[in-house]
Amino acid sequence: MSEQVKENKMGVMQEGKLLINMSLPMMISMLVQALYNIVDSIFVARISEDALTAVSLAFPLQTMMIAIGGGTAVGVNALVSRALGEKNQERVNKVAANGVFVFLLSYIFVAILGLTVVRPFYMLQTKAGQEAILEYGVQYLTIAMVFSFGIFGQFIFERLLQSTGRTIFTMISQTTGAVINLILDPILIFGLFGMPKLGIRGAAIATVIGQIGAGILAYVWNIKKNHEIQLNFKGFRPDKHIIKDIYGIGIPSIIMQSIGSVMTTGMNLILMGISSTAAAVFGVYFKLQSFFFMPMFGMNNGLIPILAYNLGAAKRKRIINTLKYAFMMAFGLCCIGFASFMLIPDKLLMLFDASEHMLEIGVPALRTIAFHYLIAWYCIIAGSLFQALGKAMYSLYVSVARQLVVLLPAAYILAKIGGLTLIWWSFPIAEIMSATISTICLIRIFKTVINKMPREIA
Repeated sequence: MSEQVKENKMGVMQEGKLLINMSLPMMISMLVQALYNIVDSIFVARISEDALTAVSLAFPLQTMMIAIGGGTAVGVNALVSRALGEKNQERVNKVAANGVFVFLLSYIFVAILGLTVVRPFYMLQTKAGQEAILEYGVQYLTIAMVFSFGIFGQFIFERLLQSTGRTIFTMISQTTGAVINLILDPILIFGLFGMPKLGIRGAAIATVIGQIGAGILAYVWNIKKNHEIQLNFKGFRPDKHIIKDIYGIGIPSIIMQSIGSVMTTGMNLILMGISSTAAAVFGVYFKLQSFFFMPMFGMNNGLIPILAYNLGAAKRKRIINTLKYAFMMAFGLCCIGFASFMLIPDKLLMLFDASEHMLEIGVPALRTIAFHYLIAWYCIIAGSLFQALGKAMYSLYVSVARQLVVLLPAAYILAKIGGLTLIWWSFPIAEIMSATISTICLIRIFKTVINKMPREIA
């Protein structure tokens, strides 16, 4: 295949094949990421249930950190892919350079938070008698945030590879980071092979070392293999217009994902008021659902540049056909998630050394939450379309309605009415709201953007 064909495959390759070609490496790497997140918690659970609860309570700030990186990356990815579709090489390079710059600023911001807010954050969520959870959490999360430059490097350099269709290299870098983490986790947590026994600190150190390794490898792939983007910082000056464009797309995504941080903090406060074990179950649920959602997010990482490229190239039919394939693939993944939560919830929980009390709470929780899989696939793909076509505010509307307007109030009310028996129904209830607003936004985006594209070019 010639280099010219490679450069233009997002505009010419059959849509289903293209989506698989772009997404499969990312889906595999994200699946590995989900696996190592689960294994990380499995090892932590062997320390104690308090340690597992501490890691679960860390999720809101980790979500915020990922929101900053992931949302900014959405902006960079969409702008680079659109510029490639428009054949504007100068803008491609400028967007990439400014993207690296804003990611450096993002890391500095997160590191400062890691040094200042972690202990107050845990004090907010714990109470008297839960000092072990507090100390475990401070140890784990401080390391994860202060040394987060690895994950921010991953975000920018992997997304630059994705934007030009080189997702195989992203798969390699992410998989490498995950494997490093998996190997180091038991060694550093339990002190194997003569290493000191670091406990929960070891879990955090293993994570950041894996992220740093993946970030370095992704950078090397960009320099050696990503010829459509020239990263040159000689005489670099930040371009306020490009940065504004990056965040014009990225900020709604950052806010949207940060809303997840607010939601998980609220849920943890509600659940910790009932039982610390319930909060541990909630954390386990998030780890388990990532095993089904992370591959879908990997597909989205391949989907967004395809949609953005074909928007820049004014290829309406390719956008529509790609969406159809994406909806089908997402539905299949969510069906697997639904079946797993319904049929084997006890086996899933036992992966985390669940006590009888944890099983008593967790089995009905997972079976209830399972119903949201039947709707979530639709909302996730719709959100990818909104971001790729520069309508990221639509995703923000959906996320606010789902997590703040519906889920948290519903969880609070249901907890008051029926305690843990009813609280888990807040998830499928919120997903119904999400699907409703997603449909309204989809109708609008077809009317205002897609249907106005010239059909004869498709």
